[in-house]
Amino acid sequence: MSNQAADTQQEDVQESLEVLNRVPRLGGPLGKIADVLDRILLLLAIIALVGLSLTVLLQVASRLFLPITLSWTEELTRYLFIYMVSLGAGVVLHRHRNVNVELFHGWLGARGRALYLVLISLITVGFALLVLPNAWKFAQIGAFQTSPTLRIPMIYIFYSSVLLFGALLFYGLICALEGLLALIRGTPRSDRTQEVS
Repeated sequence: MSNQAADTQQEDVQESLEVLNRVPRLGGPLGKIADVLDRILLLLAIIALVGLSLTVLLQVASRLFLPITLSWTEELTRYLFIYMVSLGAGVVLHRHRNVNVELFHGWLGARGRALYLVLISLITVGFALLVLPNAWKFAQIGAFQTSPTLRIPMIYIFYSSVLLFGALLFYGLICALEGLLALIRGTPRSDRTQEVS
């Protein structure tokens, strides 16, 4: 009985911390596109994370067991980390898993949560629109440079900033649309649990 009460209490705490997840998700073709893109970006971010982990293990093993150190592992680790963040940022925004301070979210009703989501999403969209052209210019600079040890054209590395802000722009628009629809409808999402793939 006490385990059941502890589980219920834990679920209540988790639900209170995930207030924005109660805003209904976008359906239809656009919602399906967002969900498919979620899965693709998340899969690529996981691949980058696994690659990063293996590269760090190789770096440690080479320092311990080989007479030489592999200099390219540090560079590859940095690039994989950059791409992991760039690929995952939009998914994190869409699933409302970003770090935030929740001082008043629990007090908001369905319309308040929807309005808050619209406001935050529009700020994100505005910031992404402001930064995206400069990120593109920054990526173009990399066309004339190569990385020091791997000799990768830096445009591929600098392009991660375009990917990051493009994903934030797309998912910010999706979240704003979800919030607007919830604001108009005013109905809270059903108690179905959201899948985390």
